[in-house]
Amino acid sequence: MGSQQVTDWQGKHVTVAGLGVSGIPAARVLHGLGAQVTVVNDGDDERSRAQAAELAALGVTVRLGDGDTLPEGAELIVTAPGWKPDKPLFQAAAEAGVPVWGDVELAWRLRGLDGRKPAPWLAVTGTNGKTTTVRMLASILKAAGLRTAAVGNIGVSLLDAVLGESEYDVLAVELSSYQLHWSPSLRADSAAVLNLAPDHLDWHGSMAAYAADKGRVYEGNRVACVYNAADPATEDLVRQADVEEGCRAVGFTLGAPGPSQLGVVEGLLVDRAFVENRQTNAQELAEVADVRPPAPHNIANALAAAALARSFGVPAAAVREGLRAFTPDAHRIAHVADVDGVAYVDDSKATNTHATEASLASYDPIVWIAGGLAKGATFDDLVAGSAKRLRGAVLLGADRALIRDALARHAPEVPVVDLDRTDTGAMLQAVQEARRLARPGDTVLLAPACASMDMFADYNQRGDAFAEAVRELGDR
Repeated sequence: MGSQQVTDWQGKHVTVAGLGVSGIPAARVLHGLGAQVTVVNDGDDERSRAQAAELAALGVTVRLGDGDTLPEGAELIVTAPGWKPDKPLFQAAAEAGVPVWGDVELAWRLRGLDGRKPAPWLAVTGTNGKTTTVRMLASILKAAGLRTAAVGNIGVSLLDAVLGESEYDVLAVELSSYQLHWSPSLRADSAAVLNLAPDHLDWHGSMAAYAADKGRVYEGNRVACVYNAADPATEDLVRQADVEEGCRAVGFTLGAPGPSQLGVVEGLLVDRAFVENRQTNAQELAEVADVRPPAPHNIANALAAAALARSFGVPAAAVREGLRAFTPDAHRIAHVADVDGVAYVDDSKATNTHATEASLASYDPIVWIAGGLAKGATFDDLVAGSAKRLRGAVLLGADRALIRDALARHAPEVPVVDLDRTDTGAMLQAVQEARRLARPGDTVLLAPACASMDMFADYNQRGDAFAEAVRELGDR
């Protein structure tokens, strides 16, 4: 079951690792194809037992509380993307010569199994901006009249897209570094790496391993490898990739584009890659004002989406129409309200320093609300690069001291409010303190640079708490 396409699953002994959002659909699909499926799961809680009972009713074997032992006779493991590569299960598989696929790899292998022509994939990865870019891409493709969907790490199962009733001309696919790690044979038509910054290093083990997994998205690309001209590491990954003959390297930049690039000229998004005579010609695609919100990192997202769409032959007019039709997700540099001349912006999705750096670069002056779970991050570079923009800072959450210390080192003149509380009312107090520090024309920006789970269920709940606190200000 190595690299060859599997067409007969009847009686194959397949182990599915994990009962999560990818494991359950994978188990159902494989069982439906006639495989003998065993699901292994670390947890043995009430929810796991309920899920196991549903699968057992179909005839799937489920083993709870032991995700480390390789089931006897296993010929293939299909793993949830989050399971770490150093897990004993995978070490045992390697010793036994059993291949390990992720759910994305499984979806890739199952394309066309039902006799339909497989839809090409336009793939997006990167440390930040993936979901926004994939949704922009899908909006542009739809504007061109193509049947498409935004799928993958965005929360929509690729298995459903590949095997469901809907037929697609092309898929806009978001891929995480985890998913790419477990997808050895994936070959996209075109792909983009938006940016690279330290993240998930506890999973990958090193920055080099993290970058290598991101770079897998370029392997075997047929049309274009899209890279960020401002991030040389992404271009390095293109150079290292083994692509099909004729595949092009296409850059995107917030400056004026060179040949084989998309960029910005006098408030316009322009294309010098997918035009005739690109040495001398450029094609207007849209206005910067068509990108919402027109923050620098979001314009970069739009250029990457446009490059992938253009690589698929989409006309310029559809790029403009698609960007205008796109509505950003909640908690991504979302303007909540203006109160007494101060703008309040929710970027709760900025859960790492790289995303927060982009967010802070979008406003000036700023009262910054930050803190949470640092996930091993350091904040000196972030604070040093943003210090001149800061009117003040309000810190909350478990690892706020790390940010406070960085502010003391690199922005000692910036007033800091340190909230020593983790209850649900802390966000209201944080917003009130930010209001006290802010002046008319300032932006109060929630860009935590940290994960949320010390105080909130997720970044959505954290952003909702911020927006609710801002509305309370306006009501007074």
